[in-house]
Order: sequence, then structure tokens, then C-alpha cells
Amino acid sequence: MTAAPPLPMLIPMTSQPKTPSSPTTSAFFAQAALSFGISLVAISVGIAVLPVDPWVRAFLAIGALYTITSAFTLAKVIRDRQEDSAVASRIDRARVEKLLAEHDPFRPDMV
Repeated sequence: MTAAPPLPMLIPMTSQPKTPSSPTTSAFFAQAALSFGISLVAISVGIAVLPVDPWVRAFLAIGALYTITSAFTLAKVIRDRQEDSAVASRIDRARVEKLLAEHDPFRPDMV
């Protein structure tokens, strides 16, 4: 009698590559904060010493504040979308892993 060929081994999908996380370094955070502070001071001084009427100065200040707040809002929306896509990706991967773990290729089909 000849021996039957070995059955294929099912490899669990638990060792999937994780999405790379890129934590912000303290140097990058300091550079970003310093850059923001310097640009805010520069635009404030520029508006303050501009030789124009006060209503023009106020208009420019409100425009600068609007630009700053919209930049923060845009950054938050981009971050939230990225986090949502990462969560959806993890949920989809978990569903596939569950289906593969529950699948038994040697079980006879129940009709």
C-alpha cells in the first residue's frame, strides 16, 4: 500500500502585516509648533504695523484668523478620514480572518 499524500496545512491569517504607524517625534512636533508660532507672530506684526486705516487692519486680522482656523479644521478632517479608513481596514481584515478560521474544507456540505 502506498501512503496517502499529506493534507495541506491551513495557515492562520493572524500574522498579517500591520499598517505602519508613524508616531510624531518630539523634534518634529517642536518644529511644527515653533513654525506656527513664528508665522502667527509675523503676520500679527505685519498687520499691526501696516500703514492703513484700522478697518483694513481689522479685515486683514479676521482674514488671517479665518485662514488659521480653516487650516486646523482641514487637518482634523484629514486625520479623521485616515483614522476611519484604518478602522474600516482592520474590521474588514478581522471579518476575513473569522471566515477563514471558521471555514473547514473537509466538512461535507449540508444540503
